[in-house]
Amino acid sequence: MLLNPDLPPADARPPATKRVRSNLRLRVIWGTVAAALLIGCTYGGPISFGLFFAAVQAVMLKEFYRIMRANGYRPASWIGAVIGILIFGYLHLFTGFFHYAQLFGWQTGWTIYPPLSALPQVSPGTVSPWMVMVQETSYFLVAAGALLMVILLIREIIRWPNHGKPFLNLAATLAGLFYVSLPMGLLNALAFDQKGYDARHVFCLIILVWAADTGAYFAGKNFGKHKLAPSISPGKTWEGWAGGALLALITGWAFGQFVPDIPLTHRLVAAGVVAVFGPLGDLAESMLKRSAGVKDSGTFLPGHGGLLDRFDAFLLVLPVLVLLQLLAG
Repeated sequence: MLLNPDLPPADARPPATKRVRSNLRLRVIWGTVAAALLIGCTYGGPISFGLFFAAVQAVMLKEFYRIMRANGYRPASWIGAVIGILIFGYLHLFTGFFHYAQLFGWQTGWTIYPPLSALPQVSPGTVSPWMVMVQETSYFLVAAGALLMVILLIREIIRWPNHGKPFLNLAATLAGLFYVSLPMGLLNALAFDQKGYDARHVFCLIILVWAADTGAYFAGKNFGKHKLAPSISPGKTWEGWAGGALLALITGWAFGQFVPDIPLTHRLVAAGVVAVFGPLGDLAESMLKRSAGVKDSGTFLPGHGGLLDRFDAFLLVLPVLVLLQLLAG
């Protein structure tokens, strides 16, 4: 019984319009903060770029492992997070080696580490710097990968039999590194070129993904009739995909004013990769969440979900872009 009939019950929910406005305000505030951080760290130089995206991929990996736990697996979250940061850091230094060498005045001659002294010495300029670095680090990477397997197996042995299915847990840990950390680490290959660090390449990719998402949203909302993948994401339509692809291609063409040093064909190819593989990355993450009965990957960005929700397109776009970049020389 209410003591004052003019007052609503204590547990009464606010009107729907107020909830919508509150959620919209939350999205705008946190979206603005996130955009400012992203732009500031990207244009702040290679160090701020590296630290920012290393942290981003670590949060994304944590969210992936959260979904895996909801699916009944028990991945080694902390071990995976540390390895993910090391992967990103290695790729950052690998691709930006000559930039940092010039920045800090390092010697750029090649010296083989003593345990590998039996290998032929390589002189600068005789082969591609990439091949030199691969030759010097290939044994280290193989040994590091084998050591990771040993560590993960020891973890499962210690926790057996109270830790579920050990080899599925191990597979879930490795899956996160291949699905999240390695693709995000390839962002470094776009950030560095022969001239050094170029934030415009990263920013252009972000804008292309944003343009594809925006075009897909408005085209799907106004013209969407034919479902793209109804069992995975009922809201996505072929009309929406076409709108996203069109806006991505227009944006890639317009980037000629921003990055005139990148040929038009390269910009359009990049836009085409985003248009095709961006939605596939989104569908892959939606499939992952549906398999675990999870709505959002996390709550890192209030009103926006998790970082995995925001960067899912990158996870399929980046490997394709970097491969095409290597093939194009």
